[in-house]
Amino acid sequence: MERDAEGLIDEVVKIAESAGREILSIYAADFDVETKVDDSPLTAADRVAHTLINRSLEALTPDIPVLSEEGGIPTWEDRQDWSHYWLVDPLDGTREFVKRNGEFTVNIALIHRGRPVIGIIHAPVLSRTYVAVHYQDADDVPADNVPVHYRRAERRDTDGVTPLATRAVDDEALMLVVSRSHRSPAVDSLLTRLPPHDTTSVGSSLKFCLVAEGSADCYPRFGPTSEWDSAAAQCIVEAAGGAVIRPDGRPLRYNTKASILNPNFVALGDPDWRWTEYLDGLAVEER
Repeated sequence: MERDAEGLIDEVVKIAESAGREILSIYAADFDVETKVDDSPLTAADRVAHTLINRSLEALTPDIPVLSEEGGIPTWEDRQDWSHYWLVDPLDGTREFVKRNGEFTVNIALIHRGRPVIGIIHAPVLSRTYVAVHYQDADDVPADNVPVHYRRAERRDTDGVTPLATRAVDDEALMLVVSRSHRSPAVDSLLTRLPPHDTTSVGSSLKFCLVAEGSADCYPRFGPTSEWDSAAAQCIVEAAGGAVIRPDGRPLRYNTKASILNPNFVALGDPDWRWTEYLDGLAVEER
Protein backbone atom coordinates (compact mmCIF):
# COMPACT_ATOMS: atom_id res chain seq x y z
CA MET A 1 0.00 0.00 0.00
CA GLU A 2 1.49 3.36 -1.02
CA ARG A 3 1.58 5.99 1.71
CA ASP A 4 3.13 9.40 2.20
CA ALA A 5 4.82 9.50 5.61
CA GLU A 6 3.89 13.09 6.48
CA GLY A 7 0.35 12.52 5.23
CA LEU A 8 0.08 9.46 7.45
CA ILE A 9 1.23 11.43 10.49
CA ASP A 10 -1.20 14.26 9.81
CA GLU A 11 -4.08 11.80 9.50
CA VAL A 12 -3.19 10.22 12.85
CA VAL A 13 -3.05 13.69 14.45
CA LYS A 14 -6.57 14.30 13.15
CA ILE A 15 -7.71 11.00 14.67
CA ALA A 16 -6.21 11.86 18.07
CA GLU A 17 -7.77 15.32 18.03
CA SER A 18 -11.17 13.92 17.01
CA ALA A 19 -10.97 11.53 19.96
CA GLY A 20 -10.09 14.50 22.16
CA ARG A 21 -13.25 16.32 21.13
CA GLU A 22 -15.35 13.27 22.00
CA ILE A 23 -13.61 13.06 25.37
CA LEU A 24 -14.29 16.74 26.09
CA SER A 25 -17.99 16.33 25.35
CA ILE A 26 -18.18 13.76 28.14
CA TYR A 27 -15.81 15.72 30.40
CA ALA A 28 -18.21 18.69 30.27
CA ALA A 29 -21.15 16.59 31.49
CA ASP A 30 -21.87 14.20 34.33
CA PHE A 31 -20.34 10.75 33.87
CA ASP A 32 -20.15 7.48 35.76
CA VAL A 33 -16.88 5.88 36.86
CA GLU A 34 -16.40 2.12 36.83
CA THR A 35 -13.49 0.13 38.26
CA LYS A 36 -11.55 -2.37 36.15
CA VAL A 37 -10.09 -5.60 37.47
CA ASP A 38 -6.72 -3.89 38.04
CA ASP A 39 -8.50 -1.28 40.21
CA SER A 40 -8.02 1.47 37.62
CA PRO A 41 -10.97 3.70 36.68
CA LEU A 42 -12.96 3.43 33.45
CA THR A 43 -15.39 5.96 31.97
CA ALA A 44 -17.53 6.37 28.88
CA ALA A 45 -14.79 8.67 27.55
CA ASP A 46 -12.30 5.77 27.51
CA ARG A 47 -14.73 3.64 25.52
CA VAL A 48 -15.77 6.34 23.04
CA ALA A 49 -12.18 7.35 22.33
CA HIS A 50 -11.15 3.72 21.88
CA THR A 51 -13.92 3.03 19.38
CA LEU A 52 -13.20 6.15 17.34
CA ILE A 53 -9.44 5.59 17.23
CA ASN A 54 -9.65 1.87 16.54
CA ARG A 55 -12.10 2.26 13.65
CA SER A 56 -10.19 5.21 12.18
CA LEU A 57 -6.79 3.48 12.26
CA GLU A 58 -8.23 0.30 10.78
CA ALA A 59 -9.69 2.36 7.92
CA LEU A 60 -6.48 4.37 7.45
CA THR A 61 -4.06 1.41 7.57
CA PRO A 62 -6.04 -1.83 7.24
CA ASP A 63 -2.85 -3.87 7.00
CA ILE A 64 -1.48 -2.68 10.38
CA PRO A 65 -2.85 -4.21 13.61
CA VAL A 66 -4.10 -2.01 16.44
CA LEU A 67 -3.45 -2.77 20.11
CA SER A 68 -5.47 -0.52 22.43
CA GLU A 69 -5.84 -0.49 26.20
CA GLU A 70 -9.60 -0.85 25.93
CA GLY A 71 -9.63 -3.34 23.06
CA GLY A 72 -8.32 -6.51 24.64
CA ILE A 73 -4.82 -7.96 24.28
CA PRO A 74 -4.15 -10.42 21.43
CA THR A 75 -2.28 -13.55 22.42
CA TRP A 76 1.51 -13.58 22.25
CA GLU A 77 1.26 -16.17 19.48
CA ASP A 78 -0.80 -13.72 17.43
CA ARG A 79 1.34 -10.64 17.95
CA GLN A 80 4.90 -11.88 18.32
CA ASP A 81 5.52 -11.63 14.57
CA TRP A 82 4.03 -8.17 14.11
CA SER A 83 6.55 -5.94 12.32
CA HIS A 84 4.43 -2.78 12.63
CA TYR A 85 1.44 -2.11 14.86
CA TRP A 86 -0.41 0.82 16.38
CA LEU A 87 -0.22 1.02 20.19
CA VAL A 88 -2.98 3.18 21.67
CA ASP A 89 -4.02 4.59 25.02
CA PRO A 90 -7.37 6.23 24.18
CA LEU A 91 -7.45 8.15 27.47
CA ASP A 92 -4.20 8.28 29.41
CA GLY A 93 -4.75 9.71 32.86
CA THR A 94 -8.29 8.60 33.57
CA ARG A 95 -7.71 9.40 37.24
CA GLU A 96 -6.90 12.98 36.23
CA PHE A 97 -10.00 13.02 34.00
CA VAL A 98 -12.13 11.96 36.97
CA LYS A 99 -10.50 14.66 39.12
CA ARG A 100 -11.23 17.18 36.34
CA ASN A 101 -7.76 18.71 36.49
CA GLY A 102 -7.24 18.59 32.71
CA GLU A 103 -4.06 16.52 32.86
CA PHE A 104 -5.10 13.69 30.55
CA THR A 105 -4.10 12.79 27.01
CA VAL A 106 -4.78 10.67 23.93
CA ASN A 107 -1.72 8.58 23.03
CA ILE A 108 -1.09 6.89 19.67
CA ALA A 109 2.22 5.29 18.67
CA LEU A 110 3.42 3.30 15.70
CA ILE A 111 5.77 0.53 16.78
CA HIS A 112 8.31 -1.05 14.45
CA ARG A 113 10.35 -4.03 15.64
CA GLY A 114 10.11 -2.98 19.27
CA ARG A 115 10.71 0.75 18.77
CA PRO A 116 8.19 3.62 18.66
CA VAL A 117 8.77 5.45 15.36
CA ILE A 118 5.72 7.75 15.36
CA GLY A 119 4.31 9.27 18.54
CA ILE A 120 1.22 11.45 18.92
CA ILE A 121 0.05 12.86 22.26
CA HIS A 122 -3.00 15.10 22.29
CA ALA A 123 -4.00 17.02 25.42
CA PRO A 124 -7.64 18.04 24.82
CA VAL A 125 -8.03 20.58 27.63
CA LEU A 126 -4.75 22.28 26.68
CA SER A 127 -5.62 22.29 22.95
CA ARG A 128 -2.11 20.96 22.44
CA THR A 129 -0.69 18.09 20.39
CA TYR A 130 2.82 16.69 20.58
CA VAL A 131 4.05 15.02 17.39
CA ALA A 132 7.24 13.03 16.80
CA VAL A 133 8.81 10.85 14.15
CA HIS A 134 12.04 8.93 14.61
CA TYR A 135 13.18 6.88 11.63
CA GLN A 136 16.41 4.91 11.79
CA ASP A 137 16.10 2.85 8.64
CA ALA A 138 13.96 2.69 5.55
CA ASP A 139 11.78 -0.08 7.00
CA ASP A 140 10.77 1.89 10.09
CA VAL A 141 7.65 3.53 8.69
CA PRO A 142 5.26 1.81 6.27
CA ALA A 143 5.30 4.67 3.77
CA ASP A 144 7.07 5.64 0.56
CA ASN A 145 10.08 7.95 0.24
CA VAL A 146 10.91 7.91 3.95
CA PRO A 147 14.23 9.56 4.90
CA VAL A 148 16.65 7.39 6.83
CA HIS A 149 18.11 8.55 10.17
CA TYR A 150 15.53 11.27 10.57
CA ARG A 151 13.89 12.58 13.71
CA ARG A 152 11.57 15.47 14.47
CA ALA A 153 9.57 16.48 17.53
CA GLU A 154 7.19 19.41 17.78
CA ARG A 155 4.32 20.86 19.75
CA ARG A 156 1.25 22.09 17.90
CA ASP A 157 -1.11 24.49 19.67
CA THR A 158 -3.00 27.73 19.13
CA ASP A 159 0.30 29.62 18.91
CA GLY A 160 1.48 27.49 15.99
CA VAL A 161 4.16 24.83 15.74
CA THR A 162 7.11 24.80 18.17
CA PRO A 163 10.11 22.47 17.65
CA LEU A 164 10.96 20.44 20.74
CA ALA A 165 14.44 19.87 22.11
CA THR A 166 15.59 18.50 25.44
CA ARG A 167 18.07 20.49 27.48
CA ALA A 168 21.55 19.82 28.86
CA VAL A 169 21.57 19.22 32.60
CA ASP A 170 22.57 22.18 34.75
CA ASP A 171 23.89 20.72 38.01
CA GLU A 172 22.63 23.77 39.90
CA ALA A 173 19.11 23.67 38.41
CA LEU A 174 18.22 19.98 38.19
CA MET A 175 14.47 19.45 37.71
CA LEU A 176 12.60 16.16 38.00
CA VAL A 177 8.99 15.57 37.07
CA VAL A 178 7.13 12.99 39.16
CA SER A 179 3.72 11.41 38.93
CA ARG A 180 0.81 13.20 40.53
CA SER A 181 -1.13 9.99 41.19
CA HIS A 182 1.50 7.20 41.24
CA ARG A 183 4.46 8.32 43.41
CA SER A 184 6.37 5.26 44.68
CA PRO A 185 8.94 4.67 47.47
CA ALA A 186 11.48 3.65 44.79
CA VAL A 187 11.19 7.09 43.19
CA ASP A 188 11.72 8.69 46.59
CA SER A 189 14.82 6.53 47.00
CA LEU A 190 16.24 7.83 43.71
CA LEU A 191 15.48 11.40 44.71
CA THR A 192 17.55 11.00 47.88
CA ARG A 193 20.54 9.88 45.80
CA LEU A 194 20.49 12.80 43.39
CA PRO A 195 22.19 16.18 43.89
CA PRO A 196 19.96 19.04 45.13
CA HIS A 197 17.03 19.41 42.78
CA ASP A 198 13.47 20.63 42.37
CA THR A 199 10.45 18.53 41.48
CA THR A 200 7.18 19.19 39.74
CA SER A 201 4.12 16.98 39.40
CA VAL A 202 1.78 16.44 36.50
CA GLY A 203 -0.51 13.65 35.31
CA SER A 204 -0.52 11.26 32.34
CA SER A 205 2.07 11.27 29.55
CA LEU A 206 2.49 15.03 29.99
CA LYS A 207 5.38 14.13 32.32
CA PHE A 208 7.39 12.89 29.34
CA CYS A 209 6.43 16.00 27.39
CA LEU A 210 7.99 18.26 30.02
CA VAL A 211 11.27 16.40 29.48
CA ALA A 212 10.93 16.59 25.69
CA GLU A 213 10.33 20.34 25.68
CA GLY A 214 13.23 21.07 28.04
CA SER A 215 11.19 22.01 31.11
CA ALA A 216 12.47 19.03 33.14
CA ASP A 217 15.53 16.79 33.11
CA CYS A 218 14.15 13.44 34.21
CA TYR A 219 10.93 11.53 34.76
CA PRO A 220 11.48 8.34 36.80
CA ARG A 221 8.73 5.71 36.88
CA PHE A 222 9.26 2.79 39.25
CA GLY A 223 6.01 0.87 39.40
CA PRO A 224 3.61 -0.95 37.09
CA THR A 225 2.81 0.66 33.75
CA SER A 226 1.67 -0.83 30.47
CA GLU A 227 3.33 -0.41 27.11
CA TRP A 228 0.58 1.90 25.82
CA ASP A 229 1.35 4.28 28.71
CA SER A 230 4.85 5.06 27.43
CA ALA A 231 5.18 4.30 23.70
CA ALA A 232 4.04 7.57 22.10
CA ALA A 233 5.78 9.58 24.80
CA GLN A 234 9.04 7.67 24.38
CA CYS A 235 9.07 8.53 20.68
CA ILE A 236 8.58 12.21 21.52
CA VAL A 237 11.38 12.25 24.11
CA GLU A 238 13.81 10.40 21.85
CA ALA A 239 13.02 12.52 18.79
CA ALA A 240 13.65 15.63 20.91
CA GLY A 241 17.13 14.36 21.83
CA GLY A 242 16.49 12.41 25.03
CA ALA A 243 16.26 8.74 25.96
CA VAL A 244 13.92 6.38 27.81
CA ILE A 245 15.86 3.62 29.52
CA ARG A 246 15.61 0.95 32.16
CA PRO A 247 17.71 1.43 35.32
CA ASP A 248 20.32 -0.91 33.81
CA GLY A 249 20.78 1.45 30.87
CA ARG A 250 19.00 -0.59 28.22
CA PRO A 251 16.34 1.19 26.14
CA LEU A 252 12.67 0.51 26.76
CA ARG A 253 11.30 -1.84 24.06
CA TYR A 254 7.85 -3.07 23.00
CA ASN A 255 6.17 -6.34 22.06
CA THR A 256 9.21 -8.40 23.05
CA LYS A 257 7.43 -10.69 25.52
CA ALA A 258 4.01 -12.07 26.37
CA SER A 259 3.37 -9.47 29.10
CA ILE A 260 2.53 -5.92 28.03
CA LEU A 261 3.76 -4.50 31.36
CA ASN A 262 6.84 -2.26 31.36
CA PRO A 263 9.83 -2.67 33.63
CA ASN A 264 10.89 0.32 35.72
CA PHE A 265 12.21 3.13 33.52
CA VAL A 266 13.43 6.72 33.45
CA ALA A 267 12.94 9.34 30.75
CA LEU A 268 16.06 11.50 30.39
CA GLY A 269 16.50 14.79 28.62
CA ASP A 270 20.30 14.67 28.62
CA PRO A 271 21.42 11.03 28.23
CA ASP A 272 25.09 12.03 28.45
CA TRP A 273 24.81 13.31 32.03
CA ARG A 274 25.99 11.03 34.86
CA TRP A 275 22.62 9.32 35.42
CA THR A 276 24.18 5.84 35.67
CA GLU A 277 25.96 6.96 38.86
CA TYR A 278 22.56 7.38 40.53
CA LEU A 279 20.65 4.57 38.80
CA ASP A 280 23.24 1.91 39.59
CA GLY A 281 21.71 -0.88 41.66
CA LEU A 282 18.09 0.16 41.25
CA ALA A 283 15.86 -2.79 40.38
CA VAL A 284 14.78 -3.28 36.78
CA GLU A 285 11.76 -5.38 37.92
CA GLU A 286 10.76 -7.33 34.86
CA ARG A 287 7.01 -7.88 34.59
